[in-house]
Amino acid sequence: MARRTERPDLLALLAAKEMVLVVGAGGVGKTTTAAAMATAAATEIGGRVLVVTVDPAKRLADALGVGEIRNEATRVPDSAFAEVGVEPSGELWAAMLDTRQGWDELIRHHAPDDAVRDAVLANPLYQNLTGRFVHSHDYLAMEKLHELHATGEWDLIIVDTPPSRNALDVLDAPRQMKEFFGSRLLRWLTVPYRSRLFTVASRPFYQVADRVLGSRFLQDIAEFFILFQAMERGFVDHANEVERLLGDHRTTFVVVSTLEAAPSHEAMFLSRELLRRDMHLGAIIANRVMPTSFMARASATSARKLARLAGDGLAAEVAEELDVDEGATEAVLTEIGERFHQVAVVATREAERRAELADLSPLLVAAPMLDHDINDVHDLLQLAGHLVP
Repeated sequence: MARRTERPDLLALLAAKEMVLVVGAGGVGKTTTAAAMATAAATEIGGRVLVVTVDPAKRLADALGVGEIRNEATRVPDSAFAEVGVEPSGELWAAMLDTRQGWDELIRHHAPDDAVRDAVLANPLYQNLTGRFVHSHDYLAMEKLHELHATGEWDLIIVDTPPSRNALDVLDAPRQMKEFFGSRLLRWLTVPYRSRLFTVASRPFYQVADRVLGSRFLQDIAEFFILFQAMERGFVDHANEVERLLGDHRTTFVVVSTLEAAPSHEAMFLSRELLRRDMHLGAIIANRVMPTSFMARASATSARKLARLAGDGLAAEVAEELDVDEGATEAVLTEIGERFHQVAVVATREAERRAELADLSPLLVAAPMLDHDINDVHDLLQLAGHLVP
């Protein structure tokens, strides 16, 4: 892949790294931002660029021109770029993180033999339990990153991480998997079925549990986790490799946030935590940012005059020009003028949060709120133009 490092911008960051993890709170536009960055990289830098999305909206799949994004990487056709008059320097590919298929692949990879593999996949509780593992999606996202990087097929991999209530879930997922295998819970679930030597304290519980839940239910759970323990070494070794990969110099994190209070505070917390863990924070992207013109003194003056003059003849002139009702026009103009102050207050608060975020990262990129959804490659390139001016 060609390298462009002459400018300290987002494109230079993408050119210098092999793996980019897009992190942040849910609902801030991570998926679209990840796709836009991948589109910019494929267009401007070249090489084979892969964006891994988490359960993407259908409109994003349509925007990339692949119809449906699956677990296996699918190439975005050059025709999708040609339709908007762009010839990409490289290739853009897209894949989706499929939780069920991902767990099946992990079991096949880590099972010590075919018998354990088949027994786990056939266990009646397997699909239900794996789907309900806390942070299952987070762990699979990290496993997918490791798997894709290990193939050596991609010059740049951009991972849109799962939405989460806690922004650190993705970072902690490998450690939590290791802790699970050494946990008291796992021993509690399996020891009674490994040995007939029940303690005086545990025997009454299992007798009651058998009556309430049924012995077959408890046995199914125990059998599943006994089989799962047979794969402990593979899972733990892999989790260690994933942790090393997260701190690798080839990996960077891009934090995406809006400038609303809750998402921006979470972005600040996540950014500080990345720095504390000595992980590379490449950039913070402030998404859906209000125009700075709202804070201009001239704009505030115009708004005050608009509200004051609406009832002093201005509404009559506008109504006559537009051939509309004068009373309705006066109400609209007055409302606009008075509401502007509230908008300016919001813009001022956004500016304060933006400055706080800028102090945490070597690069802060602001993307405006677009007046339409992302519907095609042209829209992705438009957003990329704001990210990579």
